[in-house]
Amino acid sequence: MTAGLLPRCPSRPNCVCSDSDPGDPHHVAPLALAMPAPEAWNLIRKTIEDQPRVRIVEQTGGYLHAEYRSRLFRFVDDLELQLRADQRIIAVRSASRLGYSDFGVNRRRVETLRAGLRHRGVTR
Repeated sequence: MTAGLLPRCPSRPNCVCSDSDPGDPHHVAPLALAMPAPEAWNLIRKTIEDQPRVRIVEQTGGYLHAEYRSRLFRFVDDLELQLRADQRIIAVRSASRLGYSDFGVNRRRVETLRAGLRHRGVTR
């Protein structure tokens, strides 16, 4: 992290990040919390742990880094979440480690996570 922000996306179209400028094609909205931050953070962590082919590799206080492996070729993508309780959001970054394009996989991962959390009342 740089100055409390998640890393910027590279120029390749295989990454999305809520800390990107809103006009940047890599930009994705952060997760807006609909419940108290500690409770939301625990439910988000549990939601990620329950997904297939995912491994949480780092978790400290308000930061989580998970690795997702693709089913067929076992490519690794990284998901990073940063709790910003004072803003009532979770900053999010999802990026492929290899290749040029991800065909929208990382954006769909974030939006699927957002929809599932919204359905559970965790986010707005």
